Amino acid sequence: METNKEYEKKIKTELYNDHFENSKRYNIPRAQLIIADIPYNLGKNAYASNPSWYVNGDNSNGESDKAGKQFFKTDNHFNIKNFFDFCVRLLKPEPKKSSEAPCMIIFCAFEQINYIVELAKDYGFNHYQPRFFIKNYSGQVLKANMRAVGATEFAVILYRDKLPKFRNNGKMIYDWALWRRDSSDVPKIHPTQKPIMVLKDLIETYTDPFDVVIDPVAGSGTTLRAAAECSRSSYGFEIEKPFYRAAKEKMLVNIQTSMLFDFEEIPITESQATDIFDFIEG
Repeated sequence: METNKEYEKKIKTELYNDHFENSKRYNIPRAQLIIADIPYNLGKNAYASNPSWYVNGDNSNGESDKAGKQFFKTDNHFNIKNFFDFCVRLLKPEPKKSSEAPCMIIFCAFEQINYIVELAKDYGFNHYQPRFFIKNYSGQVLKANMRAVGATEFAVILYRDKLPKFRNNGKMIYDWALWRRDSSDVPKIHPTQKPIMVLKDLIETYTDPFDVVIDPVAGSGTTLRAAAECSRSSYGFEIEKPFYRAAKEKMLVNIQTSMLFDFEEIPITESQATDIFDFIEG
């Protein structure tokens, strides 16, 4: 089999202005990886320790229009059981081969971890691994003289029985990582937007090139952009029209959906290369 030629392979990046519960109408493929940043249930305290609670971040100016408000009205309509139903349908089934199983990565509040882990078992996700992300800054500056402020993000990797696909090039990967902020060329669209560099690290660890990544609550679209930059197809759902439009017009506007790849430059096994060639040749 030749591996020194260039072949055209479509990388799809699709964002839908719809609820993930309506996913059946779009006929999207099953995912190797589902990434989701679910509501943290902060309610009216969403901005409580952030300077944006006040006009121009200055408490002497009085409260802003964000004071006493939650991030999103749609958070009240998020049903985590329906979310897991979606994930069961859209995540690939367990494979026969080892080290090929799919998984989910859920960003959540620390207080939600145990609840998510226990609920996931009802849907066949019997195992989990925690991941921690350490920042060198905190948005809780208004609490700085009252307590140790939060500077950590939390996520849980959920999988069924077989260990998920894990691509680390033989290197050790810790259960914590630095929260690397995006450069200035990445637009800030969403108040809980996750950095592209953090997402790319996760995508490259738990998927291979041309795998499918799905984000059921896509927000700013950073998951989709990260997946495209890693040569993965991605599909996302965002019900809030302003975020959907901003993601399409700013975050995803320059994404290339058709790319050329030299398979010699892609670190894949012979069996993975065979699967890719079989797919391309029909």
